[in-house]
Amino acid sequence: MKKLLVTSSMLAILAGIVLVAGGSWGIYFTYKNVANEKIVTPQDSAIPEKPVRGPLTLKAQADIIREHTLQSTEGKTFSEMPRQIPKLDDSGNPVLDGEGKSVMTANTARDIWITATTLITALHLGILTYVFSGMILLFGFISIWTGAVFWFLSRER
Repeated sequence: MKKLLVTSSMLAILAGIVLVAGGSWGIYFTYKNVANEKIVTPQDSAIPEKPVRGPLTLKAQADIIREHTLQSTEGKTFSEMPRQIPKLDDSGNPVLDGEGKSVMTANTARDIWITATTLITALHLGILTYVFSGMILLFGFISIWTGAVFWFLSRER
């Protein structure tokens, strides 16, 4: 029984060290890569004029990008806008073809959503990476604690 406790304690402590190292590296990796982008939250965000580094500033930046995009598309999301819209002349009237039908053109407002969705998704992935790395770190500390408990239990016999 003592041999099982000693072996289990060593394995738990070793696994804990690996998990703590991996979780710490994940947090460092995410922080470093986000910092390399040199993003600063705009003045009208929930956390104004702060460098985007951690999960709270990542969320604030993602939220304000969505808000700005909704403002520029008159409150419509990508799926709510038509793929094509009538082409307008300089005076704002629809351009007609030879049959009197409106000439259709790509709805460039949808392109704004493609860019915004890409940026928001990247920011949200940064948040998830922080959360996942934090959980790995926590599991590592729990594993080290469990190993220490097993070690002390093996010494009492």
